[in-house]
Amino acid sequence: MFELLINAIVAGVLIGGFYAAITIGVSVSFGMLDVVNIAHPVFIILGAYAVFFLNTQMGMDPILAGVLFSPIFFLLGVGVYLVYYNAFEKRGAESLRGLVFFFGILFLIEVALILTYGVDYRLARADWIGKSVEIGFVGISWRLFIPFLVGVILTVLFYLFFSRTFLGMITRGVAQNSTAVRLMGANPVRIKTIAFGLSIATTSIAGALLISIGPVEPALGREFIGRVFAVAVLAGMGSFTGTLFAAIILGVAESITATLGGPAWGLAVSFGILLLVLGVKPSGLFRR
Repeated sequence: MFELLINAIVAGVLIGGFYAAITIGVSVSFGMLDVVNIAHPVFIILGAYAVFFLNTQMGMDPILAGVLFSPIFFLLGVGVYLVYYNAFEKRGAESLRGLVFFFGILFLIEVALILTYGVDYRLARADWIGKSVEIGFVGISWRLFIPFLVGVILTVLFYLFFSRTFLGMITRGVAQNSTAVRLMGANPVRIKTIAFGLSIATTSIAGALLISIGPVEPALGREFIGRVFAVAVLAGMGSFTGTLFAAIILGVAESITATLGGPAWGLAVSFGILLLVLGVKPSGLFRR
């Protein structure tokens, strides 16, 4: 029993790193820009299928393919935000109508993937997928460890970018007071466009991690909508270090629950933790 529990905790930590990778973009769009992009998980699925294409056609490593696709997804994010801004945010109708806009994107991408690839599950191939290492009685799968490592690296990179670079700090300024930033001569719309593009750029890498961990199908993104927003809110809006720690907390909670009580209870326990923390600290674990 003790060995089983330790393995569940280790697996939960590794899964938490993956959750951080798929949530880091939401921490930017929702946590800093106040854009409720509920289509974020379906962009991850789109990234997974883009990686699957390069992986099957060229034999490219899925992680490398995800990195190569990130500039294309950045441009995609820029285009999406410009449409969103001109159609909704500029007119002050970003609350409900903007939410419907992202719902529309979610279904459009999902239907396009179904028409292109069908509803069959797809999985990437790589030399490291399926291998594991044993440390005592603890087994560590490369399928989980590499996504954990990538999630930590993404968290560190985004933390450094938004806390140490001029563009990153001025993006935080826009999140706090866009009028003051405008009076200083900066263009808040251009800054938010770049930041939103960065949030979508992460989805190709997150998609590569997802399709490396397990098979994907077009509707799989719906399962992650609640989870990514739960991590972002639990962490504290716009906190990148908080995102990593909150993701690990939920990952461990889900892993232990799935091991002891069955996988059906995993997500319920995660949201129970979210409600409990918000009841005590509404601003999240790490306030921005």
